[in-house]
Amino acid sequence: MEKQMKYSENGLWVLKEGDNYRIGLSEKGQDDLGEVMFVELPNTLDEVRENDVLLGVEGAKAVTELLSPLTGVVVQFHAELTDNPEQLNSMDKNDNWILELKDVEPDAFEKLSAEV
Repeated sequence: MEKQMKYSENGLWVLKEGDNYRIGLSEKGQDDLGEVMFVELPNTLDEVRENDVLLGVEGAKAVTELLSPLTGVVVQFHAELTDNPEQLNSMDKNDNWILELKDVEPDAFEKLSAEV
């Protein structure tokens, strides 16, 4: 299965795996926020539009909302983040992901940056 990684300007990474797109917090995002201490997941979303709030984050340097770089149907949220928000501080993409989407327009993904 082909994997492709892109980055959004607001500090998120997007990993395309087959037909699914996993979104997580990039090194830039981690640097901008500082150590993450609290997250608020909107678990009720079935669909996400570009610039919708993915989650509220409280970090050492900032309190902010992370906005989706893509529009798509939610496959799953990383529910563990509610109890373990520090996973967003990890460099491991298996820990610091936020949600996974499907039915994303390929053009939207292609517009994202290949650079962090």
